[in-house]
Amino acid sequence: MGYKVIIRENWCKGCYICLSVCPKNVFEKAGLLDDRGIIVSKAVRPENCIGCQMCADHCPDLAITVEKEDE
Repeated sequence: MGYKVIIRENWCKGCYICLSVCPKNVFEKAGLLDDRGIIVSKAVRPENCIGCQMCADHCPDLAITVEKEDE
């Protein structure tokens, strides 16, 4: 069973804590500025997610949710 990583981009401030705490390297910087002038995080390897919730637990803006996917 896999996991779905949801990032509320309009809540993300681009602190990149998720990049540093994720043990499976799921996240990267998006690469482009959003409308607020912020480079937000993206879940570019969601298939690597093990559902540990480290990203969601450490996000100061509560911008990340990890959900179990039905198979």
